[in-house]
Amino acid sequence: MTQLEYAKNGKITDEMIFIAKEEGKKPEEIMELVACGRVVIPRNINHTNLEKFCGIGEGLRVKINTNIGTSYEYVNIEEEIEKAKTAIKYGTDTLMDLSTGGDLKLIRQKILEICTVPLGTVPIYEVEFKVAKEKGSIYEMTADDLFKVIEEHGRQGVDYITVHCGITWETLKRYQNSKRLTGIVSRGGGLIAAWMLENREENPLYRYYDRLLEIAREYDMTLSLGDGLRPGSLHDSTDRAQIAELMIIGELVEKARKAGVQTMVEGPGHIPLNEIEMNVQIQKKLTNYAPFYILGMVPADVAAGFDHIAGAIGGAVAGWHGADMLCYVTPAEHLGLPTIEHVKQGVIAFKIAAHIADIARGNKEAIERNKKMSEARYKLDWERQFELVLFPKEAREIYNQRKSGTEACSMCGPFCPMNLVEKTLKKHKIEKFEEKKVKI
Repeated sequence: MTQLEYAKNGKITDEMIFIAKEEGKKPEEIMELVACGRVVIPRNINHTNLEKFCGIGEGLRVKINTNIGTSYEYVNIEEEIEKAKTAIKYGTDTLMDLSTGGDLKLIRQKILEICTVPLGTVPIYEVEFKVAKEKGSIYEMTADDLFKVIEEHGRQGVDYITVHCGITWETLKRYQNSKRLTGIVSRGGGLIAAWMLENREENPLYRYYDRLLEIAREYDMTLSLGDGLRPGSLHDSTDRAQIAELMIIGELVEKARKAGVQTMVEGPGHIPLNEIEMNVQIQKKLTNYAPFYILGMVPADVAAGFDHIAGAIGGAVAGWHGADMLCYVTPAEHLGLPTIEHVKQGVIAFKIAAHIADIARGNKEAIERNKKMSEARYKLDWERQFELVLFPKEAREIYNQRKSGTEACSMCGPFCPMNLVEKTLKKHKIEKFEEKKVKI
């Protein structure tokens, strides 16, 4: 049985108990949210070393995902393993292996061996690589080729997969008439669309959706319904093609829930800041409040080299308005394959964005943590501050680089304003202001 089926039958699983404790909720609350599909727990029954179960969805902390993986031009398994370890160290909630070069099965297995958080993949990447190698062209792919790889991912222990099921002949018509500036920017979505146009056939992920559900249910592999027609530029945001695909995805969410398969929905993408709230609301409404997993959001097209900052800004706003998981962006986005350091910077930026969103959403634990931080800061209690910050090691290093000779930091030194007024009041034993004793 899947987590969804257990929940529908009133059964509280160990995973639900774990998540309830992590989120400060009752197990019964988590069970009810899973049962109605508003929360998913990516948890393949074959992922044996999964230690940190992750709940994604309504009423829970905003989560972040970290993408790693080789490329066609750069294959270094050890580096990808270090990226995975770095992401986990800095607090990622899930990982995705997006490898497109080298021995993909081996790379995935190596990452699974050290992956203590849920792992996601995009099977079409491997299908493309495999079919092009064996048959000469991705256009020679068959439905069996595709589902055979999906089955293999499930068997290996992948917890969730991105599948671009919403690209259909109907949505491609909308795309063709959309007058887009940057076309289809989703790699998986582009592969599916190109295959459809070349073969004049319907998307096999849509046509044989029941087959996909059977595989997902067998391994309790969560489906992340990909937004293959997401906007890749601000110019293309919230257009007919994007919304047409979302309407199809909403119908597929309902079908998956009835089949006992956990489902979340991916979203854009490049979106202006003023359209983010609307996008979240539309996404939630059309998918009957499925967990919303966003890619960014990136509210500027010109931040290359610093897209992790732009994306974190958009991600914080999206999380505030209801997005449930943020896919990180690194400084290398739009420029090249990220390094280990880029991965670290991306995770840090998006952990901060998720925390900001948690505060805005009224998460009591997040609000209390910030209150305690303010109290420690007021008392100039540095050790307590380092306990409470999101990244203690980095904060301590910066503090020690130019440590003050006073109890304050080196910015203000002996003139730290934090307690200056209070110390003066105490010095003169002034308990309250009396105007008649003040020279004006």
